Amino acid sequence: MKILITGFEPFGGELVNPSLEAVQHLENYIGGAEIIKRSLPVVFQKSVETLIGYIGAERPDAVICIGQAGGVSGITVERIAVNLMDAPIADNEGCQPEDMPVCADGPNAYFSSLPVKRIVQRIKDNGLPAFLSNSAGTYVCNNTMYGLLHHIEQHYPAMRGGFIHVPYIPEQVLDKPGKASMALGDIVKAARIAISVIASYAE
Repeated sequence: MKILITGFEPFGGELVNPSLEAVQHLENYIGGAEIIKRSLPVVFQKSVETLIGYIGAERPDAVICIGQAGGVSGITVERIAVNLMDAPIADNEGCQPEDMPVCADGPNAYFSSLPVKRIVQRIKDNGLPAFLSNSAGTYVCNNTMYGLLHHIEQHYPAMRGGFIHVPYIPEQVLDKPGKASMALGDIVKAARIAISVIASYAE
């Protein structure tokens, strides 16, 4: 089995993005699956185009996109992506869409095809906080999740795909009083668990 897992470049003035840091710390094989690790730009259209390029080159059995959600207190597994771009801040190329569809001819929403509840429960069973989320927001993360699931539906119906948000890491909250964080090692551990669940789910 081959699993493509992506993290995002830093954005919003941050020097690091825990999603990409975690992806880069993963092994090349986890749970019997080959792990393909890649980065995505925090740019609305370009993130989806880049991801589609990776999928075409690697033809994975499953795709996990990971992104930073500053303020969440645990691993947040997304269930739904909506067909909406409404950016609270500009992306890394200055684009800030407002009330625009991700895909003009796409459905209102897509559901993750990953075993989201199993992933959440397994992470919790391993002593880490994890939650199931019904909103991936309306920024680049949601845009990427929607674009991923739309592409899968159109071209790779047997492929599974979904999105996981992770908290800040401690170094990011030194000047953010009251903001939650999680050690990078724990985020990496949670990513390994998610991969293992997906690999075993496909057997």
